[in-house]
Amino acid sequence: MPLRTTALSVSAIALTLLAGCSSMDAPWSKGRADSAPTPAPRQICNAQPAQAFVGRTNTSQNLEQARQRAGAGMARVLHPGQITTKEFNAERLNLEVDATGRILAVRCG
Repeated sequence: MPLRTTALSVSAIALTLLAGCSSMDAPWSKGRADSAPTPAPRQICNAQPAQAFVGRTNTSQNLEQARQRAGAGMARVLHPGQITTKEFNAERLNLEVDATGRILAVRCG
């Protein structure tokens, strides 16, 4: 009889522990997928609304205003002779300036 009682006690404890573990959020469980952060929406650049900045002086305010008007997620200033990356980034606004800091062109990429 004591062996049978011990076996039942061990089984009951094991089932209790397993039941407790089943409610925990494991990385592979469905519960974690719901709490994963959603990616931020992409901000696709449209240079047309920012063309008004051509001819202006390159300032941080003009850069930010041009970026906002273009709907771009980021912006950069390209100086004459500056080495740049050539990959196209649909979220980036490029302001090409001359040696005096005048904005010559506004393009996406």
